[in-house]
Amino acid sequence: MTIHRKAVAAAVCAAALFAAAGVLAQTAGVTSLRGETPMTEAPPAPDISKQATDSGGFDRAYRQQPPLIPHKVDRYQIDLKVNQCMRCHDWPYNVEAGAPKISETHYLDRWGVALDRVSGTRWFCTQCHVPQANTKALVENDFKSAVDVE
Repeated sequence: MTIHRKAVAAAVCAAALFAAAGVLAQTAGVTSLRGETPMTEAPPAPDISKQATDSGGFDRAYRQQPPLIPHKVDRYQIDLKVNQCMRCHDWPYNVEAGAPKISETHYLDRWGVALDRVSGTRWFCTQCHVPQANTKALVENDFKSAVDVE
């Protein structure tokens, strides 16, 4: 058997196993977040939740959790050249804006060298900092905040 035929045979076997696993998962009581909508159909669009805003900020659920964004950012431009978050959160603008200054860790490059500007590895704020919405959980969970643990 040639290498090409072996690769095709392996792909066919993998597809069959994947399909069988999906059938087993469905018969084992596992339900999809898609609900009963088949993969061939688009599910209805979810309701759009109003973003939660809190002028005092949000509590953190665990140590070293990035702060949550307590205001709207859906129209902020963040790309390779522009980051509108920095208008208020970078020094010295944060003093005028009355906004929290970004952490000093954001001025260190990946090797720990201090920079005069925000590091490129920390430039895209919404990789770590996220806005909040008042919604129900997608799946049941028993998460407890670190501050709630005795």
